[in-house]
Amino acid sequence: MLAKRIIPCLDIKDGTTVKGINFVNFREAGDPVELGAAYSRAGADELVYLDITASHEGRKTFTELVKKVAANLSIPFTVGGGINELSDVERLLGAGADKVSINSAALRNPNLIDEIARHFGVQVCVVAIDANFEHGEWICYLNGGRIPTERRLFEWAAEAEQRGAGEILFTSMTHDGVKEGYPNEALAELTAQLHIPVIASGGAGKKEHFRDAFTLGRADAALAASVFHFGEIRIDELKAYLKENGINVRL
Repeated sequence: MLAKRIIPCLDIKDGTTVKGINFVNFREAGDPVELGAAYSRAGADELVYLDITASHEGRKTFTELVKKVAANLSIPFTVGGGINELSDVERLLGAGADKVSINSAALRNPNLIDEIARHFGVQVCVVAIDANFEHGEWICYLNGGRIPTERRLFEWAAEAEQRGAGEILFTSMTHDGVKEGYPNEALAELTAQLHIPVIASGGAGKKEHFRDAFTLGRADAALAASVFHFGEIRIDELKAYLKENGINVRL
């Protein structure tokens, strides 16, 4: 069985790491390069850097920052935000990123998934889905959770896989920053439906939440932000706890 992955997520706004609750009310969390290097040393399996206002503001992702991050990391990292075409992917991979995450652009132009997979390989393409639970169903959102769409989580994830996504990063807007646990029922449904890895995002508040994401939600990886950024959970202690609970992680 593949080891479960622990992935700190760094949301970047104006060059600084920030963290919000339900996609709003952001507070600063530190320098993205220094934080990333610290997580690399602490035993994180991967990192995700998201330029959270790039799509909303209509600009390109932070290439120079990606170069600095790559120079200071010894683990893989994914970059997302403002990626709309193959040249964006090429630029970010050239700057040192291992994978790219596409969200709004994929919803607007699903063929972008096919193009990235064809040109760079499925392992490069992470399709991120921000979804909110409303009226009994999971609604997909654009532009960092600002604009609801007609797409629904499960059918969109299935299409993304069929088009060539290598992983699905599912963030529950309903659970984001609330620290009451991941959306394990939805995760379990996603992981049962798909044949590619699913990364859980939104809701981590304590070690047990990670355990539940892996056991109840059957996620392949768990992503979190504030509990790591503000020192509430240490990665080495989290991994030791998961190991004690029978979950295969890299120590």
